[in-house]
Amino acid sequence: MNASRHSYPGKYYYITLLRDPVSRYLSEWRHVQRGATWKTSLHMCDGRTPTPEELPACYEGTDWSGCTLQQFMDCPYNLANNRQVRMLADLSLVGCYNMSFMPEKKRAQILLESAKKNLRDMAFFGLTEFQRKTQYLFERTFRLRFIRPFIQYNSTRAAGVDLDNDTILRIEELNDLDMQLYDYAWDLFQQRYQYKRQLERRQMRLQRSGGLFPLRRGGGTRGTGEDPPQPRGDEPAPEESAARLPTEDYMSHIITRW
Repeated sequence: MNASRHSYPGKYYYITLLRDPVSRYLSEWRHVQRGATWKTSLHMCDGRTPTPEELPACYEGTDWSGCTLQQFMDCPYNLANNRQVRMLADLSLVGCYNMSFMPEKKRAQILLESAKKNLRDMAFFGLTEFQRKTQYLFERTFRLRFIRPFIQYNSTRAAGVDLDNDTILRIEELNDLDMQLYDYAWDLFQQRYQYKRQLERRQMRLQRSGGLFPLRRGGGTRGTGEDPPQPRGDEPAPEESAARLPTEDYMSHIITRW
């Protein structure tokens, strides 16, 4: 097959979905309990795979099927711990899987900040717990529409696990970096959502007014269909200054043409 004949020019964008860390952790435990493994994963970092000493196995045998939640939590090498931060961060900044490369506290902080930066730089990210808002942002970012609306399924395997408070606290402790990342992501997600809503409401007002703009001193047009005057720099329009929420440079993440 001639690969060049089937290549598609254009830009490619990284996107991701984050999930509540406790629910995600429980879901992975259920997945592993049913016999799932990641044996084929190479965990490549800086051009090499981790040594057995750097990444010991949590179990012996072909899989970890039937493991209890306590066993799952007790393994200090369990890659389920803080998985979302690890998957988003640049591991080469902390010596990959070499835990002796730097102090644990410094390693954790670098990983978290790296994950936050990469999340900010993505063209789009969504939250599993907010399906409709995720769909809204995706459609407005890439200028397309899904045929069907996203459905929020709250009845999951993770939701069916009865936990006491001590167990929940333990899972949160094991996933402290993911908890911090999710809090950050939720705030940024809401900012982006509100920003898009404000843009949409402004566009609707302009459409209802027929795109008419008052004449300004020194020239200007009325009813030409051109964009209205924009505020200088990142300064919000007066009517939106009080309501505008984004603190990140969201404009750099908006894809104007797909």
